[in-house]
Amino acid sequence: MSTAERRPVPVSPDAPSAIASPLLTQWWLDLAFVHWPVDPDLVAGLLPAGTVPDTLHGTTYVGLVAFRMHRVGWFRLPGVPYFGAFPETNVRLYSVDAHGRRGVVFRSMDASRLLPVVMGRAGFRLPYLWSRMAVRSEGDIVVYTSSRRWPGPRGASSRIVLRKGGRVTEPTELEHFLTARWGMHNAFPGGVAYLPNDHPRWPLYRAELVECQEGLVAAAGLPEQRGEPVSVLYSPGVPVRLGAPARPRGVRGR
Repeated sequence: MSTAERRPVPVSPDAPSAIASPLLTQWWLDLAFVHWPVDPDLVAGLLPAGTVPDTLHGTTYVGLVAFRMHRVGWFRLPGVPYFGAFPETNVRLYSVDAHGRRGVVFRSMDASRLLPVVMGRAGFRLPYLWSRMAVRSEGDIVVYTSSRRWPGPRGASSRIVLRKGGRVTEPTELEHFLTARWGMHNAFPGGVAYLPNDHPRWPLYRAELVECQEGLVAAAGLPEQRGEPVSVLYSPGVPVRLGAPARPRGVRGR
């Protein structure tokens, strides 16, 4: 049975298993989730070997996710207060592998601290990029700004302004699909692997997209998104644990 024919595990708001011995611990805070639909055929070639686009009713999505990374720490050590705390903005796609594991694939990961960017690129082959960034809150308004510095394309930028709305008590099928992601697929050293995570259920709020000026999606090699997003959410955040990468047998990176 091919990768595309395997039945994905059901979407669940809770992690399928707890990570007893985390590789990394961190907090994800003040998150903006902005999503647009995209044809799976247009993004299939951008995913790692052994994965295909994860779809909901025949459609997949591109996500622009801005947030504050807070107190990143190795293993069970306390999080680093300065180098482990920084704004980040990700462009991501949705993937599923031959084991049915649903995940995300990062096309770009802009961050404001150079050391984590270098470590993420060199140690994990993650598409980290060094950018000038800020996250500012005033009442129910949250502003996320980013302007790329290195390696490029220099000047690729985004400005997202959200107005927080009411609490989501019952997430829709689409909201579960976009946020209940318990791992990522990436071409780590040694081949394509799945890096699991666990965290409490997302506290989600619906949000109004007051302003969105962004060039990060196109800079990540994806079709430029000109229409209104189909989903805009805000979350105050969660503590997160990441496990060690698990590499499927017989699958090599591209």
